[in-house]
Amino acid sequence: MPSSDGQAPGRSSVPPLDPRRFAPSAQRPVRAKSRSMAGDMDIQAHFHLWGQLVFSVSGVVRVSTDRATFLVPPSRAVWIPAGVVHAVTAVERCELRTLYLLTPPDDAEVWHENRVLEVSPLLRELVVQLARDEIEPGDAVTDREVWLGKLILDEIHRARSLQLGVALPADKRLRRLCEAVLAEPMRHASLHDWAAEVGASARTVSRLFRQELGSSYAQWRQQALLAEALRLAAQKKPMQLIAAELGYASASAFTAMVTRTVGMPPSRFFGQG
Repeated sequence: MPSSDGQAPGRSSVPPLDPRRFAPSAQRPVRAKSRSMAGDMDIQAHFHLWGQLVFSVSGVVRVSTDRATFLVPPSRAVWIPAGVVHAVTAVERCELRTLYLLTPPDDAEVWHENRVLEVSPLLRELVVQLARDEIEPGDAVTDREVWLGKLILDEIHRARSLQLGVALPADKRLRRLCEAVLAEPMRHASLHDWAAEVGASARTVSRLFRQELGSSYAQWRQQALLAEALRLAAQKKPMQLIAAELGYASASAFTAMVTRTVGMPPSRFFGQG
């Protein structure tokens, strides 16, 4: 449970690294930085004046905004538009890589919202190399930096968008319930039991889900289970075990749910293929 200041016990909350050092510019439209995060570390809520792509080379991180939360394993990345307040939580020890883009890869409206993208092996290595160089603002722009930046933008433009992310409500009671489900999705089997935790009836909570998130509790919980499955898959757990931990009678039933929801089999969705 969170403490009185909103921070979970035993976790350390730190500010983002100096954004001015990594700010993109007309001369350097693509910047990259690296950061190691311990499993008990949170980066405080903040925003940037430019777009940002977040992914982890190893380990799983959680990226949260006011209206959604995303679990990010190494095979995925979250796009955060300019001006969107977000916080980053290390689910486990991880190596974070962040791209800052002066402008989105193209003019499509999809870049005005959060998106989850597949990270190709090429995109991963390009970002790793650019972050490894860690060019200082005063250094001259090199041909290598220019080429890396152009290839990164092209790979992001080509990246497949995924139906991943869990919407979060503004209503305080429903927000507490949603956060509790995300923390321990299998603690209760019924909406009635979850609703009791926040002092509401199942009927009231069902109405709030429709009003706040435009979905039923069952639909929302399915996305929450997918997020938990991503976390388990990043730990290299087999599909049979993941299915059992999430309450599915068989691996085939779990596979059918994932394929129906995201349009691809678990082996690809979880990056295990």
